[in-house]
Amino acid sequence: KMALQGIKVVEIAGLAPAPFAGLCLADFGASVVRVDRSKNGATITNMDTLSRGKRSIALDLKSEEGQKVFKILISKSDVLIEPFRPGVME
Repeated sequence: KMALQGIKVVEIAGLAPAPFAGLCLADFGASVVRVDRSKNGATITNMDTLSRGKRSIALDLKSEEGQKVFKILISKSDVLIEPFRPGVME
């Protein structure tokens, strides 16, 4: 059994510290869902080595529908990893 098995993590794709933290949690057994940016239906993603062991979903967090789906995701998770400066998630 992995140390973090059963822990659900939502990671918002961004600069290296957030994806690296998600990678470490996934390596220890956490279920990590990465939220990639989507704009007008086009996915803006960077599939790199830091996405190993993660599932991903593309959402437009500026749209009402994207925010609704995101709120459902985080309501069912234990951890949220976000790469933004203070106040952006407000």
